[in-house]
Formats: sequence, structure tokens, C-alpha cells
Amino acid sequence: MRGVIGEVEEKLRSNEYKMTPKREYVLRVLLENKDKHLSAEEVYNLVKIKAPDVGLATVYRTLELFSSFDIIHSMDFGDGRKRYEFGVDNGDGHRHHHLICVQCGKIIEMNEDLLEDLEERVNRTYNFTISDHELKIFGRCSECMPKNKKE
Repeated sequence: MRGVIGEVEEKLRSNEYKMTPKREYVLRVLLENKDKHLSAEEVYNLVKIKAPDVGLATVYRTLELFSSFDIIHSMDFGDGRKRYEFGVDNGDGHRHHHLICVQCGKIIEMNEDLLEDLEERVNRTYNFTISDHELKIFGRCSECMPKNKKE
């Protein structure tokens, strides 16, 4: 974790920002919850446990700062709330995709790139080079599927 914090600190410094203790608390919460898609309020509640003096506005500003430098990625899963992910770059410039349960809100990450053929077709047909894409598929997870199709 220390290495990642150092990398983020260097990225901030190279853009004339400092890694303040409050920013580090936000970063640590994001790192400790890498597998989750936290809202700003959820980040705030987790930061508040360790640093009660950190305000919600500070968390919002920090999340926006981290987003602006591609340290984290924000997305909306259809519930009107921005959610944040740390370390979304998988090395080829594409993010993973998400399956979103419309009943319970569960989010399942898919690491398969299902859109390679479409990207090639878009490039060829429209002379358009895609730098990134994001796919969200809405439906019901296995826990929310009716056990009996008669329902």
C-alpha cells in the first residue's frame, strides 16, 4: 500500500498538489476497499472512523481531484450516485465492464473485453479510433432470480 501511496503522492506533486493527511485518509479507504464501488458518502463514513475531523466537502474535493488525475474512476450505475473505483486501468487502456442487478444493486465486475470486434468495425467504418469504452449491463443476479419461473 505504501508504494501506491507514494506513486499517488508523486503524481499530485508533479501537478503542484500536496498529499495532505486528509487526502491520504481518503486514498487509504479507497485502497482498502479496492473491490468495492463506493459512493462519496460511503468513503466519507469510512474516513470518519479513522479521522473524525475530515468533512464531507473535503472527501468530495479529494475524490474529484483524484478523478481529474486518473487515480480513480467515477461512474454512475443508474442509481444517480457517483461511485468510485481505484486502479481501473488494466494496462491496455480499457476498463472492465459491470453487471448491475436492478433488484439488489449488486455490482459484478467482468474483465473480459467483449467489444473488440465492435471497436474494429467502428474504426474501419467511421475512421474513429476508440481510446476507451465502458459497458454496463443491467439485469438480475443469481440471488435475485426467481427460483420458480412462474413468478
